[in-house]
Amino acid sequence: MISVSEALDRLFSLAAPLGTEEVPLLEANGRILARDVTARRDQPPFDNSAMDGYAVTEGAQGDSFRVIGESAAGHRFTGPLAPGEAVRIFTGAPIPEGTGRVILQEDVTREGDTITITGAPGEGLHIRQSGDDFRTGDSVTAPRRLSPNDIALMAAMNIARVPVARQPRVAIIATGDELVMPGEDPGPDQIVASNSFGLRALLSELGATPRLLPIARDSLSSLRTVLELADDSDLVLTIGGASVGDHDLVAQAAADMGLDRAFHKVAMRPGKPLMSGRLGDAMMIGLPGNPVSAMVCGHVFVAPVIRAMLGLGASPAPRKTAHLARDIPANGPREHYMRARRMADGLSLFDRQDSSLLSILSAADALIVRPPHDPARSVGENVDYLPLS
Repeated sequence: MISVSEALDRLFSLAAPLGTEEVPLLEANGRILARDVTARRDQPPFDNSAMDGYAVTEGAQGDSFRVIGESAAGHRFTGPLAPGEAVRIFTGAPIPEGTGRVILQEDVTREGDTITITGAPGEGLHIRQSGDDFRTGDSVTAPRRLSPNDIALMAAMNIARVPVARQPRVAIIATGDELVMPGEDPGPDQIVASNSFGLRALLSELGATPRLLPIARDSLSSLRTVLELADDSDLVLTIGGASVGDHDLVAQAAADMGLDRAFHKVAMRPGKPLMSGRLGDAMMIGLPGNPVSAMVCGHVFVAPVIRAMLGLGASPAPRKTAHLARDIPANGPREHYMRARRMADGLSLFDRQDSSLLSILSAADALIVRPPHDPARSVGENVDYLPLS
């Protein structure tokens, strides 16, 4: 068996960034910025008022001024400002020529066109300088997953179209005579397909474009038919049938269609059988069919592959460290991903770790990562974990 890190290296050797495309700014949220973009203007583009008040050249408590005009957002006061004069000004409005400070409206009294400073102006000038936020040519750097805050920034930079990584097209194929779709009535020996739906949700969160293909039955003809439907995909993800049993036919069907296959037994729990290769222009990963095994392999293997395809680099799923809220026993010879919850007093391991228990996976928000032959650990010791939320 190979280690998880070696399996990832072999998968990364098959995964390459998919290139870029331009999308309108309105469609860029959540996408991966593929190239740096630069501001096309200064922000603010002019000196402007940070508060509602009065623009003056200078003033102290007790000084009086004659109000000669008004400056509002989108409608500047065009004349110069002389000593003894004031311009009524609103937040965001351009600062008139000659202004030295803005006196807050609550620090003055006004009678007709005359104001008097009644409060101490303080040290703040209440003027935002041109280019204080960013200047023409300043960059939003790639690669990065664009957030709503990034979208707001790029809009202010006057960027209308954004270069983003092309989203991987992923075909998801569940296999097995025992499977029916959610909502159908299972026969006495059947179960409801769950892995494909969980993996589809995971892939969507990662920024891929997943597509659920029909369930492939346990025959070479059915498997070939469904695999042919994936011919426009960047990644073909099969679930089940990736081992070496009499009914595990995925590898044979894919080989008949030209798959350059590598089969790995990975030293991990849950999960062990993992198939990879290239099928035409697509990368292919065969995951185990056990429900929790498939989802854990999705987090450990599929998620890093998608990130590599998006140009985010070839690296394992990021881990964090936390202390244990309870003792855990020694680990065996395989790297173990154990379902746990993050609590106020640390990571609390679930008692039941059977790889068929999706209810435990649903309740978990962390996978504690145990190295092979890791000794027993006590409350308060630090361990690595993969966050699930």
